[in-house]
Amino acid sequence: MKRTWAIFILIIILLFAFILDLSSGSLNFSISHVLEVLFNKSSNTDDFFIISELRLPRVFTAILVGIALPISGLLLQTLFKNPLAGPYIFGISSGASLGVAVLLLGLSFLGFTALPGSFSIAIAGILGAGLILLLILLISIKINDSLTILIIGVMLGSGIGALVNLMQYFSAAPMLKKFVIWTMGSLDAVQNEQLWYFALMILIPSLVAVILSKFFDSLYLGDENAQTLGVNVKLLRLSIFVITGLMTGIATAFCGPIGFIGIAIPHLARIIFKTSKHLHLVIFSALIGAIIMLLSDALSHSFESQIIPINSITAILGIPIIIWVIFRNKKFN
Repeated sequence: MKRTWAIFILIIILLFAFILDLSSGSLNFSISHVLEVLFNKSSNTDDFFIISELRLPRVFTAILVGIALPISGLLLQTLFKNPLAGPYIFGISSGASLGVAVLLLGLSFLGFTALPGSFSIAIAGILGAGLILLLILLISIKINDSLTILIIGVMLGSGIGALVNLMQYFSAAPMLKKFVIWTMGSLDAVQNEQLWYFALMILIPSLVAVILSKFFDSLYLGDENAQTLGVNVKLLRLSIFVITGLMTGIATAFCGPIGFIGIAIPHLARIIFKTSKHLHLVIFSALIGAIIMLLSDALSHSFESQIIPINSITAILGIPIIIWVIFRNKKFN
């Protein structure tokens, strides 16, 4: 019953953060005015356009990213029994960066101009992330050891990062600027026409994570004990790779690398609600993540003169939690 009330309270906070984010921007609206526009009580068509066409896609994107990254982080922390594991641990975000770098920096280096629009950047990021995910899946089939796969993922990320740095060094200034802006993270790239499949790519894996939550609980017992309970550990590990890869890949491709949320939010859910059951943790992590992303986005758009990169805000919020986890030095279970 307590957790039911906790979910209800989080949903109320989520709705408030949703309206607050809609009210934030270069043109600030009051919360009451946003409600008037949403419920068609305002005759100002310009305000309706700003809120429905410009801000609603951004706000829904914040919610979806806030769902995707914490769930990915939670599953990876469980799989590797490592409290500092996160959705970028396999180099998937680095793969997305490589795809975008090839489009923007590689093509410009070869004398070609990048395709216009954010959609081509997202496609390049998805292809890059998908390539790394496929490589990790092939490795996981041959190697049945989570720690080895973790090390390989870190090495892949470092190697790809070095390659991207070389491309930046030799690239033209205009394309370099565009790439650097992408790396700062932004929720403005997803438009109304792209939002539906962006949502499907995140909500479907999230639903699968909820369905498989009782099986994820068995991983706390170790692989051998989980197998004695009838759990197919290899298939379960594969499902975690696919879930985290899809969600991290699509979120990074469209919005750039948004750090620390995936690592910090699952710990926040554990600390606040004192539970280790994945059904609860998946739900709480998704709700808290969505709230934090909405508040971060509202803060990033709260200055009239300029927009603060959302990656900077999530880092400021997430780093203290991660440092606390390190110094707490409590056994992860």
